[in-house]
Amino acid sequence: MKNKFYPWLVVALLWFVALLNYLDRQMLSTMKPSMMADIHELISAENFGRLMAVFLWIYALMSPVSGIIADRLNRKWMIVVSLFVWSAVTLLMGYAHTYDQVYWLRALMGISEAFYIPAGLSLIADYHDGKTRSIAIGIHTTGIYLGQAFGGFGATIADHFSWQSTFHGFGLVGVVYSLVLILFLKEKKGYNVETAKQSSVLREFAVSFKGLGILLGNISFWIILFYFSAPSLPGWATKNWLPTLLSESLHLPMAEAGPIATVTMAMASFVGVLIGGFLSDKWVQKHLKGRIYTGVIGLSLTIPALILLGYGHSFPTVLGGALCFGLGFGMFDVNNMPILCQFVSPRYRATGYGLMNLVGIASGAVITGFLGKTVDAGNLGKNFAMLGVVIVITIVLQLTALKPKTINMTE
Repeated sequence: MKNKFYPWLVVALLWFVALLNYLDRQMLSTMKPSMMADIHELISAENFGRLMAVFLWIYALMSPVSGIIADRLNRKWMIVVSLFVWSAVTLLMGYAHTYDQVYWLRALMGISEAFYIPAGLSLIADYHDGKTRSIAIGIHTTGIYLGQAFGGFGATIADHFSWQSTFHGFGLVGVVYSLVLILFLKEKKGYNVETAKQSSVLREFAVSFKGLGILLGNISFWIILFYFSAPSLPGWATKNWLPTLLSESLHLPMAEAGPIATVTMAMASFVGVLIGGFLSDKWVQKHLKGRIYTGVIGLSLTIPALILLGYGHSFPTVLGGALCFGLGFGMFDVNNMPILCQFVSPRYRATGYGLMNLVGIASGAVITGFLGKTVDAGNLGKNFAMLGVVIVITIVLQLTALKPKTINMTE
C-alpha cells in the first residue's frame, strides 16, 4: 500500500517546488512598474527584455548540464539544493539597489532553477509507468501554471506592501520548504554513482557524454527537439510579455493587467494539462501515437488564440485568446516528457529533457529580447499573431515524422 501511495506523494512534494519555480521567476514580469521608481534603468522596455532574456539564456545553457548530472547522480539532492539556492536568490532580490545587481541575481537564478525540471520530471517518470505517466506529470505541471498565476500578483502585492517585501517573503518560503524535501523526498534509480562502486565520478561523466552521442544520433530525438522548441516561441512570449500586451491593448494599469494575464493563462493551462494528461494516458493504450495526437490538438488551439491576442482590442477577444492559448498549450506541454519516454531509455531522459530545455528556452530568450524591441516600436500585437505560422509547421512535422514503436522505451 505504501509503495502504491509514495509515487503520488512524490508528485505532491514536487508540485509545490514547481509552483515556487515559476512563481519566483514570474514575479519580476509584473513588478516592473513598482521597481522602476527605485531602479530607473527598468523604464526602458529593451533593458527589461535583457533582464528577462539573461535568465532564459543561462537557464537554457545550464539545462543539458543539469540533465547529465541528474542521470548519473542523486536527483533528490539536486532538487533540494536547486530550490534552496533560487529561493535565497529571490530573497536577495529584495535587497537589490541597482540594475546590475538585479541582472546578476537574475542570471544566478537561471543557473539554480535549471537544475530542477530535468531532475524533477525524470524522477516522476521513474515512479510512474505508461498508464499514469502523463496524468502524474500533468498534476505536477499544474503547479507550474499556478506559480505562473500567483506570480502575476507580484505587482498587486508590491502595491500594498513593497516589491522588496514581496521578494523577501517568497524567497523565505522556498528556503524553508527545501528542509521539508530533505525529510520526505526519496530517490528512485536502479543505477547511479552510489551503487556503481567500481566507477569513478570521472568515468560516470564519460559515460554521460557518451549518452549525448546516443541521443544526438537518434533522428527521432532531433524531431522532438524541434517539436519542443518551436512552440516555445509563443509560449515564452506569453509568459513574459502578455501582461504588457494586455496593459497596452486594453489600457489597463499593470497591477490589473498582470493578474488578468497570468491567472487567465494559468487557469486555462491548469485545465489543459489535466485534460491532456488524462486523454493521453487513455489514448496511448489504444494507439502508440496517442500522446502525439493529444499534443497536436493542443497546438491547434493556440493558432486562433495568437490571432485573437495579437489583434484583439476588446476584453472578450483578448480574454478568449488567453483562455484558448492556455488550454491548448497545457495539452501540448504535459506530453513532452511522456513522448520523450517513448523514444529514450530511462538512463538518458534527464539529459534528453535538458537538451530540450536548451533549445526551447534559447528560443524563448530570442523571442523575449526581440519582443522587448517591438514594444518600443509599437508592433507587439502583430508579432504575437505571426507566431502562429511556427505552430502550423510544428504540427505538420509532428504528425508526419514522429513514429513511436513502444509506450515506454526501456533500454
